[in-house]
Amino acid sequence: MNQEKKNYALPIAMMFALFFMIAFVTGLPSPMGVIAAKQFNATNFESQLGFFANFIAYAFMGIPAGLMLKKIGYKKTALAAIIVGFIGVGIQFLSGKVESFPVYLAGAFVSGFSVCMLNTVVNPMLNTLGGGGKKGNQLLQFGGSINSIGATIAPMLVGWLMGAEAGRTIAKATPALFLAMGIFALAFIVLYFVNIPEPDMQSNEAGAKKGQKDKYGPMSFRHFILGTVAIFIYVGIEVGIPSTANLFMTTLTTEQAEVTIAEYEKQQADNTYLVTLQEEDKANFGNEEYTPKVIGQDTYNKAQKVVNQEVKPGLGIAAGIAGTLVGLYWLLMLVGRLVGASLGNHFSSKSMLTFVACLGLILLIGAIFLPTSMGVNVSSLVGSDETVIIPINVIFLILCGLCTSVMWGGIFNLAVEGLGKYTAAASGIFMVMVCGGGIIPLIQGYVADVAGYLSSYWVMFICVAYLLWYALIGCKNVNKNIPVE
Repeated sequence: MNQEKKNYALPIAMMFALFFMIAFVTGLPSPMGVIAAKQFNATNFESQLGFFANFIAYAFMGIPAGLMLKKIGYKKTALAAIIVGFIGVGIQFLSGKVESFPVYLAGAFVSGFSVCMLNTVVNPMLNTLGGGGKKGNQLLQFGGSINSIGATIAPMLVGWLMGAEAGRTIAKATPALFLAMGIFALAFIVLYFVNIPEPDMQSNEAGAKKGQKDKYGPMSFRHFILGTVAIFIYVGIEVGIPSTANLFMTTLTTEQAEVTIAEYEKQQADNTYLVTLQEEDKANFGNEEYTPKVIGQDTYNKAQKVVNQEVKPGLGIAAGIAGTLVGLYWLLMLVGRLVGASLGNHFSSKSMLTFVACLGLILLIGAIFLPTSMGVNVSSLVGSDETVIIPINVIFLILCGLCTSVMWGGIFNLAVEGLGKYTAAASGIFMVMVCGGGIIPLIQGYVADVAGYLSSYWVMFICVAYLLWYALIGCKNVNKNIPVE
């Protein structure tokens, strides 16, 4: 038995590395959404289209990825996914060169194909290597911890690269995109030389030799069907909470928008004043601590939208600080997953999902109803010498990272429990529903445009309530009579 575990150590480590890649690439649309809002003068709804493009790809690629898994196995599917991911991030880089929002969305869509294929590989593989049950859940939680590291780095890195509001362009995020492409290239080389077990391929080949035609499938199991709905909702929660919080923090306040409009009109009316500011900006080019003085047309248009209530006013916090706070959300997901992994052998997936769903509902209620005048000094957290006061509502939203941390592994473990030979096909179907990460934030973005940022979290509240129901009732396997060997 010890020898078997030793042989599985390298494949498990490789799955953990793929988890990191998934998170880093998936995390890019959050800060890139802020860039889109600035560079392309996008609304909250439009700024969420990067997530939509990234996650809607799951709807197209989920089932084909599951079929690839059965036909060519885990390793070849992962290698193909890495190539696709490299191309997708490369297209996003090109969008900065041609300054095209549609090209950026195309890159996010292609990247979505990649992370869908990778997710189709790593989740059933880790669950299988762990033998399912509590051990399988424990490995998924450890993989989720690695996932959280990548998710923490992405918004912090891009937020830091963006710097001041006037510098929010895709070109400024180029180093992060190059890093993602480098990770893909390195992973391809390493994975190419690593032996990966192919249990589902062997099972499928054995069945084919016997000439068996199965009348059942993953969709024959009620708890799996309800689990796919749960994962659709969960990914929307995981993405929507920090993404909307990022927009809430970085969007101008009404006062800032009015000052921006007045300053822009002053610059346009006084050419001598404008030239002086342009020379000052030019002299300080490359100085990260300097905030450009000249206000561009796109910044002016964004400010006009805030004043005209086309876009709800936000907190007007610097992108770097907001990115750090969003990064803390993902960091708390890391903490939660590490705790979940350490407790995985002691508590069932059902118990863990029930607890975090209840806690999430409490935090969301607090974020929605508490007055924004209640502030918390986060200067030390964001590493700022100046006083940075954040409404306690944002703190509650960041703390939701502890709740979302163990949800993915718990839902996946509960949904595929008892599926046996149908697990590989189930994983492909499961990945289709990850498109919820693009659809639900889009709905929340629309509600934010209409009713305000905090009110949009009622969408998240309803979603978390469903997960609580699934943990308590929906996860029960009522189809145990179906043969799965």
